[in-house]
Amino acid sequence: MYQVKRALISVSDKTGAVELAQALSEMGVEILSTGGTRRKLEEAGVAVKAVEDYTGFPEIMDHRVVTLHPKVHGGLLALRDKPAHMQEAEELGIDMIDMVVVNLYPFQETVAQAGVSMAEAVENIDIGGPTMLRSAAKNHRFVTVICSPDYYDEVIEEMKANDGAVSDKTRLRLALEAFAHTGQYDAAIVKYLCEQEDAAADFPRYCAPWFIKRGEDLRYGENPHQQAALYVGLSANEPGVATAEQLHGEKELSFNNYLDLAAAMEAARDFDEPTAIIIKHLNPCGAASADSLAEAFSNAWAADPISAFGSVLGFNREVDAELAELIFNSDYLQQVVAPRYREESGDYDSTIIAAFVEAIIAPGYSDEALNILRGKSRNMRVLVQPDFAPEARTKDFDIKKIPGGIVAQTPDAQSVKQADLRVVTKKEPTPEQLESLLFADRVAKHAKSNTIVLVQGKTLVGCGAGQMSRVDSAIIAARKAGDRAYRACLASDAMFPARDGLDAAADTGAVTIIQPGGSKRDDEVTAAADEHGIAMVLTGMRHFWH
Repeated sequence: MYQVKRALISVSDKTGAVELAQALSEMGVEILSTGGTRRKLEEAGVAVKAVEDYTGFPEIMDHRVVTLHPKVHGGLLALRDKPAHMQEAEELGIDMIDMVVVNLYPFQETVAQAGVSMAEAVENIDIGGPTMLRSAAKNHRFVTVICSPDYYDEVIEEMKANDGAVSDKTRLRLALEAFAHTGQYDAAIVKYLCEQEDAAADFPRYCAPWFIKRGEDLRYGENPHQQAALYVGLSANEPGVATAEQLHGEKELSFNNYLDLAAAMEAARDFDEPTAIIIKHLNPCGAASADSLAEAFSNAWAADPISAFGSVLGFNREVDAELAELIFNSDYLQQVVAPRYREESGDYDSTIIAAFVEAIIAPGYSDEALNILRGKSRNMRVLVQPDFAPEARTKDFDIKKIPGGIVAQTPDAQSVKQADLRVVTKKEPTPEQLESLLFADRVAKHAKSNTIVLVQGKTLVGCGAGQMSRVDSAIIAARKAGDRAYRACLASDAMFPARDGLDAAADTGAVTIIQPGGSKRDDEVTAAADEHGIAMVLTGMRHFWH
């Protein structure tokens, strides 16, 4: 370990800088500093040597050139165990700098402000700071580099315990943090300059949407033999599931849990009314909107209590005690939900096991609700994300990895409104059916393509998802719905390419259909709907999800 004898402190965020410098001075460390940082330290009574006095060269060009000097970078980059380096440093009057404490101009905060000019943004691109961080980090065998106030206390405590020295392990970790910090900073600059190069472009020339950092290791990947980890977008436009707080649950979340939680959150926040979403393998097996979350959840659960075993739940309102009592409640499942399902669907043969829930996500929980949920199961994970549906989420790309690269798209953030609908059949849907169709279309948006969904009122009763043929999806949806398919409202996430799909939709028992249209055979499909006496509306908006 190498003792810290000289430190250079130059920070934009001056949080904790005085306390750090005081602690270093008390241990006999000489402090070099620049500009506003130097003045702040001097005002606090810390003995400081100006960098310009050390280098013998003044700050020039409106503070643009301060630390870009051989005496600074020679003092950082010299290999202490290489005699030739040390002899050269002595001949040139270069003193060793053993610690660099630097954080950077607030570029990201500056460009996030409304109306900021290009000139203002450019002036907040730090040059000297990243250069010092990278020099110190490169030579971390001998130099301690600190890029955030988060590490001040840790380093001081270690120095006090080691006669002014910092361990090799800590210096390596801090070097990694410094390179990550400058990497994130550069990514933000690239992103901003791409936007300035072509403000009208939907996709930048270089895609640097986030800089991501490993969060926690996950229990396993999609399968137990696969390893997995969570990575958090440090500059994502929304906190999302990745930063949701786990309030309860002893088990760690798995790869699949995160995917299902994301699907539950995406679906739940797409609705305005109190809405409950039940997700199984990324698809909604239950979905309902109602006057209260408890009613919505009861309706959603009764839609398919068989598939709901081992599901993930999403709610778009604060979970209250009434709802919490119903979740993971096997007595309620067997005494109320199961009989209702059997009576409404006509399915008296399927086995309904238990009310097992893997995880829940919501924007909040009442204290009473949280206490109730904590008493249900040690392993049910309860997550909260107060910033549940921020407007900025629509600015993040939807990214999928492919071998050798990625494909990126804007998110499917639009939903059909009543004004978008075009009735194409002789029969028109009633006002109540129009509401159901809009609900069905929104549910279909969150099920894997090809998908057909059947709803009664504002409750999903049958979902056929992820099939290669839309006809097969209709058959599955009808089987799931059972007797409830009769006079249901049906949504298709994409057009019917031929009348066989429409015939299959009619065979479900549905009396109204919502679909995007756009097929070369739309007239043939519409004529088939008229033959079946079905009211059909077109939206002009497809909702594929792969």
